Amino acid sequence: MINGSRWLAFAALVLVGYLTIHNGWLDFIADQNEVANYLHSHGVGGLVVITLAGALFTGLGAPRQLLAFVLGFALGGFNGTLLSTLAAAIGATGCFLTARWLLRTPLSRRFSHRMQQFDRLFREQTLLKVLMVRLLPVGSNLVTNLVAGCSGIRFSPFLFGSTLGYLPQMLVFALAGAGIGNANAYQLAVSIGFFILASLIGAFLYHNQRARTLADSVSDSL
Repeated sequence: MINGSRWLAFAALVLVGYLTIHNGWLDFIADQNEVANYLHSHGVGGLVVITLAGALFTGLGAPRQLLAFVLGFALGGFNGTLLSTLAAAIGATGCFLTARWLLRTPLSRRFSHRMQQFDRLFREQTLLKVLMVRLLPVGSNLVTNLVAGCSGIRFSPFLFGSTLGYLPQMLVFALAGAGIGNANAYQLAVSIGFFILASLIGAFLYHNQRARTLADSVSDSL
């Protein structure tokens, strides 16, 4: 009965996701002018709506960089970075918890080797390793969230590592959305610094055999 209820809940979520994408219910989140007008006319309530819509947008696998660009245009570089990172973190949380509550048991049986491999790799220094995976220029954000949820890693280091790993790219794209000409020198320096740091870490990990194993564990689709 429990398994049947879980599969029913998962089927309902898949249906909602399909209808959302098929009917374009979230298309507005990719339109910077529409988002900017909505935020400026709806105040705090608009921030809540856009944050939740952005969480669903990224949770369904849409590019979080696009969300950062749109919110950077609407709110400015730093505010756009903060709100888009928050939305992406909420989206990752939703995917993680959905996978843990609804998919972990059946997928662990079906893909036991991959789940065991993921657990071994992330058993120690989980936060740091999740951070490194988020900084790598490979893999799927959606697949990473689902695989992590189906594994045995703890939620808190997954969330903190993901959030920190999101920040560099979110900052760069939010500043791009805000307009390079309107960003002050300090904002540009921070953006460039974060981008260089993320790129160096990603390059180092990519050429490291252990990092390639980490990337492979989340790059292949289930």
